[in-house]
Amino acid sequence: MSEQAGTIPVGVPARARRTGEAGHKPYNAEPLVWTERMLEALERGVQGGKWYSLIDKIVSVEVLDRAFTKVASNRGAAGVDHVTVDQFASRREEELARLSEELRTGKYRPQPIRRQYIPKPGSREKRPLGIPTIRDRTVQAALLMALEPIYERGFAEHSYGFRPGRGARDGLRRVDALLRDGYSFVVDVDLKSYFDSIPHERLLALVGEKVADGKVMELIAGFLRQGIMDGLQIWVPTMGTPQGAVISPLLSNIYLDPLDQTMAEQGFEMVRYADDFVILCRSQRDAEEALARVQAWATRVGLTLHPTKTRLVDAREEAFEFLGYRFYGGRKWPRAKSLDKFRTTIRAKTKRTAGKSLARIIEDINRTLRGWFGYFKHSYKTTFGDLDGWVRMRLRSILRKQQGRRGVAKGADHQRWTNAYFTRQGLFCLKHAHVRARQSPRG
Repeated sequence: MSEQAGTIPVGVPARARRTGEAGHKPYNAEPLVWTERMLEALERGVQGGKWYSLIDKIVSVEVLDRAFTKVASNRGAAGVDHVTVDQFASRREEELARLSEELRTGKYRPQPIRRQYIPKPGSREKRPLGIPTIRDRTVQAALLMALEPIYERGFAEHSYGFRPGRGARDGLRRVDALLRDGYSFVVDVDLKSYFDSIPHERLLALVGEKVADGKVMELIAGFLRQGIMDGLQIWVPTMGTPQGAVISPLLSNIYLDPLDQTMAEQGFEMVRYADDFVILCRSQRDAEEALARVQAWATRVGLTLHPTKTRLVDAREEAFEFLGYRFYGGRKWPRAKSLDKFRTTIRAKTKRTAGKSLARIIEDINRTLRGWFGYFKHSYKTTFGDLDGWVRMRLRSILRKQQGRRGVAKGADHQRWTNAYFTRQGLFCLKHAHVRARQSPRG
């Protein structure tokens, strides 16, 4: 919407632009599954808009083998059966043949998911993570190879999370562009416990709009209703899709895609990464209308907006956070939780009692520094010098300990081990990297 009722902001399409209309075909189509004939059908559209025969692709030993290769590359933990990636790989041929036979005969049943709780940066709460068995992850990976191109073809352009050929950086660039163009009023939306609250029947109905293969639908339903082992108890969920499951990101995008399409058709600029999204508007009136429409949609589809985390912000006067960054007044910084996570990681690698050489420690933390900078290099310049100083303080404290002295680095330690000293040791400098990035034509 715009300030004049009934008009659409410049640059906003009258309907959602689909990924397949963007001039390329980033379907992530696996050749073992998607033949040229199938891709042509995907382009021109299948009769009735539904795919009727996909299970034969999923049960193929060759496809399952490719799926396991993808699962193994992630090196995830074992599930409830305690079978590791290496153990599964040691009897790969036998395990995949058994999986294929079970899928063909309808005897396959997913095992319970092992629930593990991981820390949430900047919070005392912990995030639940579901860990399926290796064999179930393999089947899900095969299922994903068959399904992803079908839905990817129609997803909206402004959806960036867990999709081939796009990611958080793309979403951040879009937010920056909209802020520069005067979209200063931001609806910052938080869906309360989204992954745990997706209604199963409604989700399956959405999946069924494009897939009519009954065996595939039964497979998806089986994964949604997998038991969850939490400690010594097993319970069966009645809603939600477990975080950690291979198929969950696609299912979550399918469920939110109607919102993407609706908001774009109504002329709103929404930028979404999985369940994290913002809507940028030119006026407070438009932002209030956008929030009301999201609220109405969420209520209709069984979701809940977080009452305190969902808010309307004038980005010229207030800060908002999105994808790890904090935006305010035309600039952005890493948000506090991102900085806390960074410091926690560096602390773990720079313990004074670790007993490692300085060279090994620097080699280790440089991987963290380079990776962190790769994502946060567009932060305001004051971010980097302070963090560099903190990292060098940690290293000086290690050197101080190695000399038999107590406490953290201070005073003369800065002259004893200068900034130039650490540069000569090969320490990655965030501030220098930022200067070089700004001088680069690609920034």
